[in-house]
Amino acid sequence: MGATGIIFRREFRAYTRSPMGYIVAAVVLLLDGILFYAIALGPDAGERLSGAVLGIFLYFASGLTAVAAVALSIRLIAEERQAGTQLLLDTSPVRDWEIVAGKFLSALAFLSAITFATLYMPLLILVNGKIAVGHVVIGYLGLTFLGGAVLSIGLFATALTRHQLVAAAIASVITGTLFLLWPLSQNIGPPLSRVFAAIAIHGRHWAGFQSGLLHIRDVVYYLAVTYFFLFAATKVMEAKRWE
Repeated sequence: MGATGIIFRREFRAYTRSPMGYIVAAVVLLLDGILFYAIALGPDAGERLSGAVLGIFLYFASGLTAVAAVALSIRLIAEERQAGTQLLLDTSPVRDWEIVAGKFLSALAFLSAITFATLYMPLLILVNGKIAVGHVVIGYLGLTFLGGAVLSIGLFATALTRHQLVAAAIASVITGTLFLLWPLSQNIGPPLSRVFAAIAIHGRHWAGFQSGLLHIRDVVYYLAVTYFFLFAATKVMEAKRWE
């Protein structure tokens, strides 16, 4: 097993053994359940088509996924520095990109487990309605891509500092800004409106997944954001190794 695999297993076990992982999972599942109940069984539910119910659920689930991704990512490197174990990694024959990859994949695996634990909720729509299986698959694929992108932002933030609260603040500011670019693009004129819409992490690039439509440009966008921030995190760790 390579270094990335060893770090992946170590970090994934840390999520399953720490209260933080279970708290994040419980909060996401609880809020997703409440939101689904309100959307699918609330007073206005009878006026919505099944596909619209699924789309609204995915919309709110995307926000919770982003928040969960920030919460899960901020401990990845900052906690190592607080505990004094980062020095062991820095002096070991493990490359920085392997550390970043292992930690990112462990967080993505745990976040994906939480996300797919909510899968039964949209499937309940089939009891009294009809939805396309492809819509569900693409929607959850979008949640995975969005979660991965936000996790990479959080990993970059936690590489910058040893304090988890500071990392949370940095990750929240970056993620919040990327979210806000979409509504800003709707209220300003070109060319800034086109630029903001193109780089916004939600809105234009999320709309297709929410509607059950898979566009290659949206997949490429989320992969590019993920790669950019993982690359930046690697460079930050390389710089700090020599401090």
